Amino acid sequence: MHIEPGLVDGAKIVLSYATAAASLGYTAKLALTMAKREGAAALLLRALFAAALVFCFFEVLPHHPVGVSEVHLILGSTLLLVLGAAPAAIGLAVGLGIQSLFFAPADLPQYGMNVTTLLVPLFATHALARRIIPPATAYVDIGYAQALKLSTTYQGGIVMWVGFWALYGQGVTAANLESIGSFGAAYMTVVLLEPLVDLVLLAAAKQVKRLRGSIAVEPRLYTAA
Repeated sequence: MHIEPGLVDGAKIVLSYATAAASLGYTAKLALTMAKREGAAALLLRALFAAALVFCFFEVLPHHPVGVSEVHLILGSTLLLVLGAAPAAIGLAVGLGIQSLFFAPADLPQYGMNVTTLLVPLFATHALARRIIPPATAYVDIGYAQALKLSTTYQGGIVMWVGFWALYGQGVTAANLESIGSFGAAYMTVVLLEPLVDLVLLAAAKQVKRLRGSIAVEPRLYTAA
């Protein structure tokens, strides 16, 4: 997703600075907790992996403008399960920043809105994962229903935030509501695909035994809590 230039402008855009600061601040908290638990090397390595993947998601995978934004296959829940919350959050923020800075400079004024839209649903998905995945279950053993709930939370959160920014910037008009609806309908099709991608990648990871215990992946990927 990318908030279209001009959707929110003038003094209103200041709100995005505040939400981005809060989102990045929480990311820093997650990163500090992980560094203390697993070490700075694990955090840095997985954050670099995540940033590279996010950049590819934005620039390489198909993406199409629909309504008030663009539809991307971001695979936020996949990043969360395989790499962990802190690396996923850092990767989303950094990958988005690189893409905006070097390939889409017109998106830079919207960075605060875009990064908020990516990170807050990730935090909600992280919280949901801790609730719906039993402590005795490693991530490689989750089922489709659990993957679908995580994907729905992440992608649904993105749609809600994009809708919020559109209403905040342009108000409640028929044209604006139609654009939001078009974007939401198109984006929620990703919900059907992402759980399948999650399960395919998790099944592949299950076969790669040498990753067990590696700093390159989230420990919970292979080991129950």
